[in-house]
Amino acid sequence: MADRPGGDESVSTTADRERTDDVEADARSDADARSDADARSDTDARSDADSLPDDLDDAGVDEEVKRRLREAYLNDEENALIVTRVRSVGDRVVVEMRPPHGDATHTERFDAPRDGSLQESEAFLDFLEAAGVSPLDVDELVGTRVPATYDPETGWRVDAAYRGESEAGGGDRVAAAREWLWTYRAWLLAALLVGGELAFVAVLILVYA
Repeated sequence: MADRPGGDESVSTTADRERTDDVEADARSDADARSDADARSDTDARSDADSLPDDLDDAGVDEEVKRRLREAYLNDEENALIVTRVRSVGDRVVVEMRPPHGDATHTERFDAPRDGSLQESEAFLDFLEAAGVSPLDVDELVGTRVPATYDPETGWRVDAAYRGESEAGGGDRVAAAREWLWTYRAWLLAALLVGGELAFVAVLILVYA
């Protein structure tokens, strides 16, 4: 009877050792599994790197692409133009505008007042009225946000209220014709010069033929 406690302690010690061995074996198996996974991931990474070209010195996104994407995105988000300058060109008033987040410019041209009367500048008065600016405080026009839409083919188009398009269609056609003539004035002048020279040559041929 006196030897039983010692025998029980021996059995308990053996069981503890077996449990310790099992824990260590599980730990080793987990470590081996992790090392195998790491080795496979390293191998995959190396294979991906090997598949890339060697000449990657110029890799990256071009700054011009970034600028255009950013400008187009912000322009589409804003749908507005900011008046930056108002100046006189001949008998016209030119209103220069730009997008809130871009360096592109858009201009609107109106007939300037002449002979001390505002009757020939009704379109510009409509623009000022839509912007909430008095003709006596035209300096306040700079910095005004003008609602506008952007089309990739035609460019910016100011809201109809700022263009006086609520008037009769005849006035719109006249304004559009003036805008077209002003835009293509250089080509028209060249065509007139070339046509005049050809007509002069034709007259000489008819006279001296």
